[in-house]
Amino acid sequence: MAFFRSIRSFWKALGPGLITGASDNDPSGIASYSIAGAKTGFGLLWALPFTIPFMIAIQEMSARIGALSACGLTGNIKRHYPTWLLAIVSGGIIGANVLNIGADIAGMTSAAQLLFPGLPTMLTATTLTLLIVGMIIWLRYATIVAIFKWLALSLLAYIGAFAIVQGDAYDMLVHTLLPALSWDRDTVLVFFAILGTTISPYLYFWQSSEEAEEVREKNTRIRVCKFRPLTDNRLNVIELDTVIGMSFSNVVAYFIVALTGATLYGAGARDVESIAQIAEALRPLAGEYAYVLFTLGLISSGFLAIPVLAGSAAYVLAEIFDWERSLDKPFSRARAFYIVLACSAFVGLIVPFGGISPVQALFYTAILHAIVSPPLILLITHMANNKAIVGDRVSSPTIRGLALGATWVMTITGILLIIPGIW
Repeated sequence: MAFFRSIRSFWKALGPGLITGASDNDPSGIASYSIAGAKTGFGLLWALPFTIPFMIAIQEMSARIGALSACGLTGNIKRHYPTWLLAIVSGGIIGANVLNIGADIAGMTSAAQLLFPGLPTMLTATTLTLLIVGMIIWLRYATIVAIFKWLALSLLAYIGAFAIVQGDAYDMLVHTLLPALSWDRDTVLVFFAILGTTISPYLYFWQSSEEAEEVREKNTRIRVCKFRPLTDNRLNVIELDTVIGMSFSNVVAYFIVALTGATLYGAGARDVESIAQIAEALRPLAGEYAYVLFTLGLISSGFLAIPVLAGSAAYVLAEIFDWERSLDKPFSRARAFYIVLACSAFVGLIVPFGGISPVQALFYTAILHAIVSPPLILLITHMANNKAIVGDRVSSPTIRGLALGATWVMTITGILLIIPGIW
């Protein structure tokens, strides 16, 4: 009984970190990792463990900012930084999130049509969006968190799908520990997309806002972004939650790359143009069970990621205009917050209805994330060491070093891609 009580306590302690990490494997991310496997086989498996320390460092800083100030990143930028910076950051995040939502809706729609052929695209996409928005508006925060945590576990389907395929574990290990670096432009571009998909700006904003919301739920009198001390135990729980969430995210991503690398790459199916094509290609190569697991995992990941994307956009505007903002408040008490959340989701419907393929939307979103992330990481690093925001709980030199390392890796990779004549 003591063992099960410990497991329950551990599961209860997990929250924003696990949900944030799992939401990183959204339908767009799944497509990106699938493209990496289809185009390079096991060649980019090393990139997933390589990015884990960067993810943990950036998300730990974001979580620390939210928890210690009881306010998300946007609210702190508004309070402590120039207005022009607030406008650029908020505009970029909202635009990228809406595009990402559209790609995810299109991916979920394609997956649903694979399981239930004949479903009309417009009706399916609209129904999925209504279900997601309705869930967020009508359910209480504790229920939403519980659903998100169980949806996170659904991503283990990709590990199950790989187990069915029974890929070459030794070959995987070799490519993970001894990366064979290829400098052709296509491989570097896929690596850049992995960076943009894995280290996504919306994750910073969501986790910071959720940590702030948890603080505000315990003290409803908090109204101003201001440093408030937390116990060592509380900060340790936040750090553990973040480490587990980011590690879980990349383990799942690793097996998505491995699954498609073991099947699509080996079969020569390297030019992926749609999420449906990825799933359909798996059926004869990996078997019916792997195909169904891949498809169901893609749909459940959308139910997890789209609320995070729309919610982070809503938090951005709510913190700018000082609206009531909380997933635990009824619609009548946070009307503007929920309207922005719903509008973000429904504007995303332009993607599946606008003639843009999910893979095109994925490409634009991943590249945009990779371009926007370096200056945002520098800003977050400064905020996590600004005593007006975090008091004496500044980030450690190791965390700062990893964040700056992520900035340099993304910046140098982006520069390499645009230097004329290098390829």
